[in-house]
Amino acid sequence: MLNERVAYVNGEIVPESRATISIHDLGFVYGDAVYDTARTFGGRLFKLPEHIERLYQTLRYARIDPGLTPAQMTQKTEALVAANLPLLGEGEDYWVTQRISRGIARYEGDPVPYEGATVVIECVPLPLKGRAHYYRDGIPVATPAVRRIAPEALSPRAKTTNYLNMTLGDLEVKARDPKLWAVLLDHNGNLCEGIGANIFVVRDGVVMTPKEDHVLPGISRATVLELCRDLGLPAEERDLAPHDAYIADEAFLTSTSLCMCPVSSFNDVKLAPVPGPVTKRLIDAYAQLVGLDFVAQYSSRL
Repeated sequence: MLNERVAYVNGEIVPESRATISIHDLGFVYGDAVYDTARTFGGRLFKLPEHIERLYQTLRYARIDPGLTPAQMTQKTEALVAANLPLLGEGEDYWVTQRISRGIARYEGDPVPYEGATVVIECVPLPLKGRAHYYRDGIPVATPAVRRIAPEALSPRAKTTNYLNMTLGDLEVKARDPKLWAVLLDHNGNLCEGIGANIFVVRDGVVMTPKEDHVLPGISRATVLELCRDLGLPAEERDLAPHDAYIADEAFLTSTSLCMCPVSSFNDVKLAPVPGPVTKRLIDAYAQLVGLDFVAQYSSRL
């Protein structure tokens, strides 16, 4: 009987308690690693091909060879989820992540037997209880003084494990209030993104989100834009100043785990109602698309 989740580590399926990597791994030493994360709905993976495609785009950008084809990465991911499904509790779902580093730092004379990239695939239950209150109260968003790294320095389209830039911004706003969610500004002072989340604002029925040039183009972000087209809702990708959030009728965040979650305030300026009518319409369409009421899934943990 399976009594512990398993992970894929460099070609082996092992219990998580035995899943280890070297202290000389470049992902740890330099943050020299990439990743991507999908989620399940009712135990079923959602848009895994899109996540794998983005993963391999990031790998190419970072010049890391994982030693696996996209088809092999897909097969191993699906097999790992299947192996871990018996440990899902009632109403739970998984984050499903592939993490690939450049490998082990090979100093002269270092007798490391493994060569090439380090590849890890893991499943982690979604933090349903810890985030449930956001669906009841909305997410209070704040912009820290820390700015997002400029795309001229590092492409935001590459999903790397080096989150220090956004982590420092998140720590800054959480020092004010632990419930706050940071959305950083870009180097031009426009709305950018937060940790694993894209922001949308709605005004006069138009759904708007920052341009892809300055943010990670999230799979959930793309899903919302597709739903807007399906529902006949006008949607724009454009530069958004903080002013656009202050005067918005509604706002929401998208992420793999949250899917969509309404924003209740922006830098202490209240946005009402939560959720707004456009946000609610999109949430309902999103839930229908994935075949699961994710708002109820979270809310049941309150």
